[in-house]
Amino acid sequence: MGELVETTVGVVGRAHGLRGEVAIEVRTDEVSRRFVAGADLRTGDGRTLTLASVRQGSGRLIVRFEQVPDRNGAEALRGTELVALVPADERPSGEEEYFDRQLVGLRVLDASGAQAGVVTQIVHGPAQDLLIIDVGGDERLVPFVQALVPVVDLAAGHLQLAEVGGLLGDGAEDD
Repeated sequence: MGELVETTVGVVGRAHGLRGEVAIEVRTDEVSRRFVAGADLRTGDGRTLTLASVRQGSGRLIVRFEQVPDRNGAEALRGTELVALVPADERPSGEEEYFDRQLVGLRVLDASGAQAGVVTQIVHGPAQDLLIIDVGGDERLVPFVQALVPVVDLAAGHLQLAEVGGLLGDGAEDD
């Protein structure tokens, strides 16, 4: 097996029921790959939690960990970030899809090819994902859609934006 890297896959939400189940705020597009009974996830403080069960409930992902026997244990986990160890060269299952860890840190080029900033974070919204781009110390949000981000070159370490006026501007010229 090749090099492994950590990737955040979720954050523990509210306790669900009395038997130690919790709701998960999912932070991955690969839910069926990351949340599987028997899989191990790590926490920020170095603990390993093994998924005992995984199900959908009321539109949320509900899981139970082998190490959490009751509601008190589940409530104690609230807010805990869950991390999976994955092969560094692993790719998403779909074409033209990327893991957050592949995008964060990429240089952002404007339409002319000049460096304009760096991707610092991905926000997963209901309609589309948003790139948070550091432009000279200021954050800009750019919808991660083909029309605005036509080029993603992981090998070269950059993505390139389309020629859209004001995309990375401060909005001062907008009315």
